[in-house]
Amino acid sequence: ERCHPSESKPLTTREYARIQTFPDDWSFEGSDGQIYKQIGNAVPVNLALAIGKAIIRMLNNAPKEVFE
Repeated sequence: ERCHPSESKPLTTREYARIQTFPDDWSFEGSDGQIYKQIGNAVPVNLALAIGKAIIRMLNNAPKEVFE
């Protein structure tokens, strides 16, 4: 389990969410255990953004016959 780097405690759900690049105003629903699971199962926000942009670039540069 991950622990806080300078304090003797586990990371909070908000700290975990920040590691996964969720915005601070992102709202999670459920118990703490469910929230830890939601964050742990998520694709990091910045990674999803980078993948999406790469797909758009690829599609914009694809030859027209690919779409026919």
